[in-house]
Amino acid sequence: MHARIPEEKINEIRQAVDIVDVISDYVQLKKQGRNYFGLCPFHGENTPSFSVSPEKQIFHCFGCGAGGNVFSFLMEHDGLSFQEAAIKLAERANIVLELSQPVFSGETSGDREYRQMIEAHDLLCKFYHHILVNTKDGQHAPEYLYNRGFTDEQIEKYQIGYALNSRDVDYKFLTKRNYKPSLLEKAGLIIRSEKDGNYFDRFRDRVMFPIFDTKGNTIAFSGRTLGAGEPKYLNSPETAIFNKSKILYNFHLARPAIRKQQQVILFEGFADCIAADRSGVENGVATMGTSLTSEHVLLIRRNTDLVTICYDSDQAGIEAAWRAGELLTEAGCQVRVAMLEDGLDPDDYIRKYGREKFRDAVIHSSLTFTSFKLHYLKKGKDLQNDGDRLQYVEEALKEISILDKAVERDHYLRQLANEFTLSLDALKQQVKQISSANKKKLNKEQSGVRKKILLQSRPESLKPAYYNAERLLIAHMMRDPDLAFRVKDMLDGEPFNVDEHQAIITYLFGYFEQGLEPDPSHFMNYLDDSRLKQMVANIDMMLINEDISEQELHDYIKQVLNHRKMLKIKEKEAEGKEAEKRKDYKKAAEIAREIIEMQKALK
Repeated sequence: MHARIPEEKINEIRQAVDIVDVISDYVQLKKQGRNYFGLCPFHGENTPSFSVSPEKQIFHCFGCGAGGNVFSFLMEHDGLSFQEAAIKLAERANIVLELSQPVFSGETSGDREYRQMIEAHDLLCKFYHHILVNTKDGQHAPEYLYNRGFTDEQIEKYQIGYALNSRDVDYKFLTKRNYKPSLLEKAGLIIRSEKDGNYFDRFRDRVMFPIFDTKGNTIAFSGRTLGAGEPKYLNSPETAIFNKSKILYNFHLARPAIRKQQQVILFEGFADCIAADRSGVENGVATMGTSLTSEHVLLIRRNTDLVTICYDSDQAGIEAAWRAGELLTEAGCQVRVAMLEDGLDPDDYIRKYGREKFRDAVIHSSLTFTSFKLHYLKKGKDLQNDGDRLQYVEEALKEISILDKAVERDHYLRQLANEFTLSLDALKQQVKQISSANKKKLNKEQSGVRKKILLQSRPESLKPAYYNAERLLIAHMMRDPDLAFRVKDMLDGEPFNVDEHQAIITYLFGYFEQGLEPDPSHFMNYLDDSRLKQMVANIDMMLINEDISEQELHDYIKQVLNHRKMLKIKEKEAEGKEAEKRKDYKKAAEIAREIIEMQKALK
């Protein structure tokens, strides 16, 4: 069991951290009125429905219903227990907890293995870095790095290291620290020989570039050979902690600059990302030898809407930039593409032309995604030839037709008309025809999908009056202990009609009976059920008047109590029908009189 964190420490942590600051590490938030909004990290969406209240210190998603306080956010997002979330927040706020028992005492075997893999990678990262920086064995590695333009600051910043030209130095280093060979093999750090069953190191005589996750944990390596050996770059295999489709190199270091500049520069490889850093581009990230994925896009979209793609200028790089741009545009990003000279990658360009030209002539002179596509469509065409020219115009119009904004469409159509001396009206007419054809095709494709969705789901119906009355009462009760106990007296032992609502007020009475101050964020820590926490967050986000009038209070109570009375009336009506079926008219008349009296009590 975990050592219990005292309640006063929990309160100290809660008061020391700001939920907006914490969630901003995971979600790009923008202030709208009193609250902050962003894309929900718990479900996919393109329109922000995730709200964070700095005043109430709670979050709520109007899309999926997720909600809670700063503790429950970390528990849900990072898969932590309450204790682990509290410890993480305490570290953030520099609050000393002085726990006598380890944090991981309740973890599963899978959790333990995951943690140990990360620990082994972190240890090896420090080991490699130490060899490069502090030993004679690694002295030829810095020479290679310096010749490639690396600085001491970058070697330190990116924790670059060197793997010795030894068969099993990593194996011995880690097994001496009680890491099992089977775990290290699963982690991709060592390999087992098929011949003799002995283990040997995966990386030997290579400059080592550690790969970090979004939290800054080492999860993989890429080793660059110093000689003529193959492959030139040797990467860690995918493991439980390393998935190339989810990781963007340098994201953990670039995130502050991305947030500050509200823009990210996307590269194809980590070498380009590091080279760009030397040019003052601190908001650069890179994919890890794979095409951009929806997971990458989601990570980017949570932090910024503006993406500049800076891929290699060869055919493969241009095609990859097109695919990446399409994916980012579909997710709602504003995309630009930085153009390089033919045959150069960003690293080559910087070494050939220098840092300033890279910043000014490449990054700051990037094209809009549409301009990039129009530029690319010209490749391989002889625009002096009528056939090629008409083909280009046709292809260009298809790209222009998909633009949402009329001003953008007009801009590119005028550009096209001027470039080829064409009628602007004719181009507009053709774009209109293409757009109309696209819509018909899209409607046809989506009609079947819509029918399926309609069959599978129904729009949420309006909630009955008693349901809304109970929610409004809870909202006011959480703000005022006196009102809470007054409602209890007015209910006179009758429960709320919705079981979850009744559970919330039962907890609320216990919370106030302990003399605790009204604070919805604090109250959530008092709840064990995550669903109840979400409901409390949802209710607390409701817009209500600061004070409740006597008339409102009595109306809400009346709605709550009347619903139960209505249920009893329906039961009586059913009994009356049964009496009539039995031809017991005397009993039916008696029940009818009871129903009349019960209906009078509703008024």
